[in-house]
Amino acid sequence: MALLEIRDLHVHYGAVHALQGISLDVAAGQIVTLIGANGAGKSTTLRVISGLVRPTRGTLVFDGRSLAGCPPHEIVRRGVAQAPEGRGIFANFTVAENLEIGAFARADRAAAARDRDRALELFPRLRERLHQSAGTLSGGEQQMVAIGRALMARPRLLCMDEPSMGLSPLYVEQVFDIIQQINRQGTTIFMVEQNASMALSIAHRGYVLQTGVVVLQGSAAELQVNPLIREAYLGEMKVDA
Repeated sequence: MALLEIRDLHVHYGAVHALQGISLDVAAGQIVTLIGANGAGKSTTLRVISGLVRPTRGTLVFDGRSLAGCPPHEIVRRGVAQAPEGRGIFANFTVAENLEIGAFARADRAAAARDRDRALELFPRLRERLHQSAGTLSGGEQQMVAIGRALMARPRLLCMDEPSMGLSPLYVEQVFDIIQQINRQGTTIFMVEQNASMALSIAHRGYVLQTGVVVLQGSAAELQVNPLIREAYLGEMKVDA
């Protein structure tokens, strides 16, 4: 069953028609990726899911309930959290304080403490830096803080916006390994990512967004061998005989 269903979603920014009737499903327990070039509408899709942008038309249903009109904090309470593009950490706060902010909607403090321990098990480097200002961390460490903070909400659906952006190849490998661990522990993941090769290597299903329109969809394995995807997004050029 789909945990998240999006149908005929349209978004306008003034005269700009950013999303033009996209539809997609995120099945419970899966990693689903949305790939596409800059300006395709990927981040707009996540902002709509998180309640930061209101659609012009269309429906979003999470766990059988409409998200129409829900403010962002209520969407978090319903079980959707986001690790945003550019990390969005609080640079002057410590790592511990950033993680604590992720649990703002929770009253179960003992369970929140256990989830902090879980995040620190996933990211042992953060345990060493708990009382360090987050702004002094490396880019890869800041991405770990952003993901850990989102996990503190104990989401059923974790949305991730460009988790590999600005990271060294070593950190990219580590972050994608951790994304798989999070998924194996039971969290469904919807990931927007420009690094199509890495995204499709760990995803179950993928969608390709082009100027606000879903132009391809299928299993990640199918998309990896699709010649259009290989040429446009995986860096493989066709060679004429």
